[in-house]
Amino acid sequence: MKPCGTVTKSTAGLASLGGGLLAGLILALPAQAAEDQIVIGTASSTGVYHITGQAFCRLLEGPCHARPSEGSVANLRDIRRGEVPIALAQSDQQYYAVEGREGFADAGPDDTLRALFSVHSEPFTLVVRRESGIQGFDDLEQRAVNIGNPGSGQRATMLQLMAARGWTLDNFALVNELPADQQSLELCHGNIDAMVYTVGHPDLSIRQAVDLCNAAVVGVEGDFVASLVDEAPYYSLAEIPAGLYYDDQPEVQTFGVRATVVASEATDPDQVYTLVAAVFDNFERFTDFHPAYAVLEPERMIKDGLSAPLHEGALRYYRERGWIEEASNGEDKDAAEEAETNAATD
Repeated sequence: MKPCGTVTKSTAGLASLGGGLLAGLILALPAQAAEDQIVIGTASSTGVYHITGQAFCRLLEGPCHARPSEGSVANLRDIRRGEVPIALAQSDQQYYAVEGREGFADAGPDDTLRALFSVHSEPFTLVVRRESGIQGFDDLEQRAVNIGNPGSGQRATMLQLMAARGWTLDNFALVNELPADQQSLELCHGNIDAMVYTVGHPDLSIRQAVDLCNAAVVGVEGDFVASLVDEAPYYSLAEIPAGLYYDDQPEVQTFGVRATVVASEATDPDQVYTLVAAVFDNFERFTDFHPAYAVLEPERMIKDGLSAPLHEGALRYYRERGWIEEASNGEDKDAAEEAETNAATD
């Protein structure tokens, strides 16, 4: 299986990125009618999902609000209930929602879920206190670990990995369920030995743990990881580049998913079209918002990690660009060949 693309862009501007984006991209316009505002469900206010939602709003230049949430699972449930029109979700959770599996088994398959495009790769990241002696996933047994809050993608991925390893929560000495924006301080206070995060890199909360208490990023490898990747179409091997967070950080081997943008079938096609056009018409500007976007390619974004059918509004834009053609019987041709031959030349 081909490894995920990972970030290679310099992180020298990470501190200014966090300050500038998190403080400066507050784009909700309360004077506008609520029905005219595009609301995008994100995740923790310190994570890359929220930065991505804010970047979308910046490109839209209209009434738009990037709304923090509990994460991927919560976003997909909110989409299904009509509580948010557009949201971000991990590719594995999108697949589970479409199929009615795992955390969506009780609700059943969501045949109203629609995909817009995928964004950055999200390696599953294990961060530990250096003095803990943890060198890999197996060393987490009988340790205090934060697995993520209910409703988060990181928790869902962690539970999948634990199942592949044959573990339950009883394998840990202590299980915390803190959201991503709180786990770094918990690690640095010594209340947990390790935290996990499925996230695009570089990430501000991981940087916080490294800067405050010299935390380390370690690999997640083994036969159980390889089996999980082989069996799941939404996972792939991934790596975190050497030196990304500290000088002696080695290249870290792990696995991961992709961040995807989803909506309900009922979401206004004009809103979806407007968002998709804002991203791809201003693609170079979009990729400048965060180093995790540096390796993105439009021809891959309209197909990689997408299990749900494309939304009507997204299809309209992709047809106009010639990235997807409509077959004579009214069905869309597969995006792969069309995108690779057309998007790269636009």
